Amino acid sequence: MYTQAWMSKRFFSFFLTWGIFLPYWSGWMILTKGVSVAEVSLIMSCGLLIRGISTLFLFPYLAEKVSSKTLLHVAGVGALLAFCFYIPATTFWQLLIVTVLVHIFYPAIMPALESIASILVQNNALKQYGKARQWGSIGFISIGIFITFFTSRYGDELLFWALLMGLAGFVLLTFLKAPAVLSTRPERDLQEKLSLSRLFRIPFFGITLLIVILIQASHATYYNYGYVFIQTLDVPLYLIGLIINIAVIAEICFFSIVDKRFAGVSVATMLMLAAVGSSLRWILVFAFPTIIMFSIAQVLHAFSFALVHYAFLQFLIKHVPQPHIPKAQGLYSALALSWSTAVFTIFGGFLYEMEPRYAFIGMLVASIPALGLALFYRKRERSHS
Repeated sequence: MYTQAWMSKRFFSFFLTWGIFLPYWSGWMILTKGVSVAEVSLIMSCGLLIRGISTLFLFPYLAEKVSSKTLLHVAGVGALLAFCFYIPATTFWQLLIVTVLVHIFYPAIMPALESIASILVQNNALKQYGKARQWGSIGFISIGIFITFFTSRYGDELLFWALLMGLAGFVLLTFLKAPAVLSTRPERDLQEKLSLSRLFRIPFFGITLLIVILIQASHATYYNYGYVFIQTLDVPLYLIGLIINIAVIAEICFFSIVDKRFAGVSVATMLMLAAVGSSLRWILVFAFPTIIMFSIAQVLHAFSFALVHYAFLQFLIKHVPQPHIPKAQGLYSALALSWSTAVFTIFGGFLYEMEPRYAFIGMLVASIPALGLALFYRKRERSHS
């Protein structure tokens, strides 16, 4: 119970801040710093590029040198200091430099937490990943529900200060007692060197990662322009947080049942369902540009994000040796959550300036191929069983 509560609290506190950064940060820069949509697309894409480098190289390197608890210290403190530089930044180039600095530290917290959860599961210290991870979603939605209510009264500048305070709280938590296995430094004689090429020799790892990359990349428009798009639908500002967090409510419901309901479902089948949900989600937003249909489409976040995320984690737990989980998580964060999203952020920004709805339907360029690969994977998986 101690480990379950410990993991839940860390997920909750981090996602309190992520619930501001992910859906609102592009809008915050547009509305408070005076940059254009095109400039924000470039700024955030550069940030995602650096995020990929950090999580693919820096994060796994540190994971081999220091304990998981120390790694959280470094990422948390570095992120907190980096965010402070946004205060004096006003020009495009200043915002670009600060965003790059933030992406060296801040997004690395996520793969660090996911790697910790995977290690705890493999050591039988964490019994229910879904139950712990749902507290991350609860943190995400908690801040989202309240933040737009306050910004509608006090302005969008409040977004920055709320994130800074939340991150300071997370950093304080990283210095508290942790499960013993997380305070142990990796032993050099146990650090079997596994190159990326050998990692890809694990059966079905490559196709699993590729499908996950495509499905996660298809969220680029929603993450970067969803907040601004909802405002074009003439929605009261105090309702925007609720609408955005319908997706997270669906995510919470999913994580609350996933350990039992999907216990016997193959990774390939989960990825197939996720690709279908993702494609349907963007089609609905494009075809029916109303706030009611946008809200209904938000429910599909349980498939387009939560299910694909859970499927990849299950693959790691079942097939990837424990010492190499950080490297696999680094690949996932760099390729699925960073670089591919950066490319599609630029693509989505180009389409958004033509017509906002085009930016959503354009995401089928990623989700449809993912569905085809998932069907192929499912067929191959069955033939090997």
